[in-house]
Amino acid sequence: MAWCAAARSFHLPAIDVGALRTRVPQTAAFGCVTFSGAILGRPSSSSRSSPPIFASLSISTDATAGIKEAIQTEKAPAALGPYSQAIKANNMLFMSGVLGLIPETGKFVSDNVEDQTEQVLKNMGEILKASGASYSSVVKTTIMLADLKDFKKVNEIYAKYFPSPAPARSTYQVAALPMDAKIEIECIAAL
Repeated sequence: MAWCAAARSFHLPAIDVGALRTRVPQTAAFGCVTFSGAILGRPSSSSRSSPPIFASLSISTDATAGIKEAIQTEKAPAALGPYSQAIKANNMLFMSGVLGLIPETGKFVSDNVEDQTEQVLKNMGEILKASGASYSSVVKTTIMLADLKDFKKVNEIYAKYFPSPAPARSTYQVAALPMDAKIEIECIAAL
């Protein structure tokens, strides 16, 4: 939607939605425009001069409103292609898939899934730290395994890093991973 980048943020004054004579919350969204209102109750006769009940129209289409910031740390392996280790945007952190590489050498810590899982999670911790987050900030992870039979081994190591409540998670067996890795994990964290 090209018109989204051209507009700025607008806030219209509240209107008296009590005149709508309904008690049903109303919400509709169209592209970058959101309309929302709620009836909190009918004003009593003694409060007719009170401010109008909540209603708003908000159009947030400012291209700079959700500025993204690349996160880069030398304490985790560098990106293997044209992507960032992580991106901060709108109080969220979106971390790219992380492999079990030793940052200084760019080589796998070993060929077994347990060692790679441990190294992946250490690397993730360094990227989280560089962004001002921690393991407890993570809300969603995605684990990609070369072999789903490694699921139990990975879970045992993974559980040591994520406090309760553990993040939401998806786990998949994939056809192949970069550099023939055994595991890759990506995550989303709240900042």
